[in-house]
Amino acid sequence: MNKAPRWYYGWTVVSIVFFVLLVSAGISSIPSVLMLQFEKEFGWSRSAVSGALSIRIFLYGLMGPFSAALMARFGVRRIMLLTLSLLTISLALTSFMTELWQFIALWGVVIGLATGALANVLGVTVAGRWFVKHRGLVVGMLTASAATGQLLFLPLLAKISVVLGWRFSIYTTITVLIVLIPIVAIWMKDHPYNAGVPPLGETEIVPPAPFHGNLFLAPLLALKDAVKSGTFWLLAGTFFFCGFSTNGLIGTHLIPACGDFNIPVVTAAGLLALMGMFDMIGTTLSGWLSDRFDSRWLLFWYYGLRGLSLIFLPYALDGGYTLMLVFAVFYGLDWIATVPPTVKITADHFGREKAGMVFGWILVAHQLGASAAAYGAGVMRQWLGSYTVPFVTAGFLCLFASLLAIRVANMRKSAAAIEA
Repeated sequence: MNKAPRWYYGWTVVSIVFFVLLVSAGISSIPSVLMLQFEKEFGWSRSAVSGALSIRIFLYGLMGPFSAALMARFGVRRIMLLTLSLLTISLALTSFMTELWQFIALWGVVIGLATGALANVLGVTVAGRWFVKHRGLVVGMLTASAATGQLLFLPLLAKISVVLGWRFSIYTTITVLIVLIPIVAIWMKDHPYNAGVPPLGETEIVPPAPFHGNLFLAPLLALKDAVKSGTFWLLAGTFFFCGFSTNGLIGTHLIPACGDFNIPVVTAAGLLALMGMFDMIGTTLSGWLSDRFDSRWLLFWYYGLRGLSLIFLPYALDGGYTLMLVFAVFYGLDWIATVPPTVKITADHFGREKAGMVFGWILVAHQLGASAAAYGAGVMRQWLGSYTVPFVTAGFLCLFASLLAIRVANMRKSAAAIEA
């Protein structure tokens, strides 16, 4: 009998995916740092920039279920390399843009699709293939990488853009991508079978199931089956409000909102990065909790506490740095802690094989909410002169989402039972 290796190769795969998702999240956060500079240099209105970003957010979500199908057909490694290359080319072209339509094409369409292929669906796919034991923890870790991307990138890019200009922040990101691409090419593995090991928690090495069906039809068929379930609609509804209250609203507009209160860009980016640090803790802990407790009640508390923090945000902005630090810590712990329990419920109800594509469609709802908030908050700021109404509205929507979460059916079905 061969002795099992001390180091399980799945942890190497998780480390690579963690850093890829980290960089992708850092790229997604760039426009929030540069929004005010775009206004100044190009004369683009905040609502126009927000509109382009809402397209990116929507396509980011729409790409999810199709990304799961592409990974099943061509392999995770190839899709990662393709999307990282697209991001590098798009960022290089960004430094030459002079018109709004160019910003929409590059950041709304191309970067939206590319980062969408490197979204939470990637983490769910990797966790589902490589881990039976500790799966919730792994989902939490990979979800938290988005927060870590903000932690590392936002203050750095904000400082570079202020001192050297926004184009140098783009060049810095391109450099990171150039380093990351060969790491993925050399060490990334598509499946435990390719590394000669079973999924962690199992003993049998089984080759991956071949992909059957049409690349574009398979996600639609998964959606056709999912919409028959009330659980799907409840999860999609809560995730709509999740996106509305996180990357669509806070991720896009917190830095400009801080500017309305004369908080410098670098300081505001630091606050958002602080949220990222605490979200890394909160989301990883959420993954651990989702392996042990009822995910419905975890979602109830996450959405409820997030709603209260958003209602408090206008007072924090007006109250100075101390109150904003309190908000950053409190909100940060809860930023995307909703993902692990949502993934857990999805896998329990729809089975491991379908979980990636079904969760991809739930993520579409998340990004629809985020897209609505990114554009709507920009328009309301232009009309009303402040962000108070969108912040408080998002808070009450989160309180409503907490009530929806506990209505999810408390049942678990095995994949075999579901596919029968």
